[in-house]
Amino acid sequence: MPSVEQRAFAAALHELLTKADLATISAAWADGDTGPGRRLWAAFGDLGVTGLMIDGGPDDLVVAAEELGHHAVPGPVAESIAAAPLLAGEDLLPELAAGRIIVSLAVPPWLPLAADGDSADLILHVTDAGIRAAEPGAVHRSLHPARRLAEVRPGALLATGRPVRRALELGVLACAAQLLGAGRALLETSVEYARTRTQFGTPIGSFQAVQHRLADVSVALTFARPLLHAAAVTLRTEDVSAAKVACGEAAVLAARAALQVHGAIGYTRELDLNRWLTLVPVLHRSWGTAGQHRDRILQEIR
Repeated sequence: MPSVEQRAFAAALHELLTKADLATISAAWADGDTGPGRRLWAAFGDLGVTGLMIDGGPDDLVVAAEELGHHAVPGPVAESIAAAPLLAGEDLLPELAAGRIIVSLAVPPWLPLAADGDSADLILHVTDAGIRAAEPGAVHRSLHPARRLAEVRPGALLATGRPVRRALELGVLACAAQLLGAGRALLETSVEYARTRTQFGTPIGSFQAVQHRLADVSVALTFARPLLHAAAVTLRTEDVSAAKVACGEAAVLAARAALQVHGAIGYTRELDLNRWLTLVPVLHRSWGTAGQHRDRILQEIR
């Protein structure tokens, strides 16, 4: 579990993101204006977030990625912060660490399209044959407004022999941590809303059906966290996949409960809840679906 230093790091990142007005930054990113988001990524560089896989380790990565998911930070977080430092050339590491460039990936079949490829500074097309630079092609809207998916056109071969498997495990791990953080945000928002929203003159949080629903979410998130942090220590395939499944399904449970508690208003911008409601299913299917990760676990066991 996180050390005292890691909890302090998470608290500092939480404070930065709380002050950053993520709702406005995300809305601008969705409209194609990545300037405010880029300034936030530069602040990540100052805090050491974007250089974690250069100067830190997987245990630090999951602490940061959970907080980024907790605030629904736009951009290819798992791709640029977790995987790219192991795949990009050494000449790009200072720029990555400083948050001055953002890298996206296309890794068929799990990542056939590059997240935010139209706004990334570099797209890497990763296969068993090597790593190639790629150009963005047609761009598709995602379910999540502040996320676009770009088809890619592979170009020149950049390198072979780099630690592709480790990089991809780190990407899965970061995505799982984002899901855990997003689930936590949905639970917190739902609990607060249940305390203040009244029906028949009574807060809906006093209804047992609501309490049980939110308790189930809390249990799922609590059970997923140790799997995530254990996977950050071992980085074994089966552990990483187990963490992705557990964090993803806990976050999906949190999203469904949040929508039930809030009702139709949850879809509106008035509560800003839709940033997490749309982020969770997108991340749940990114970096491998639950079915694909269950298959990986079975293969490793066998």
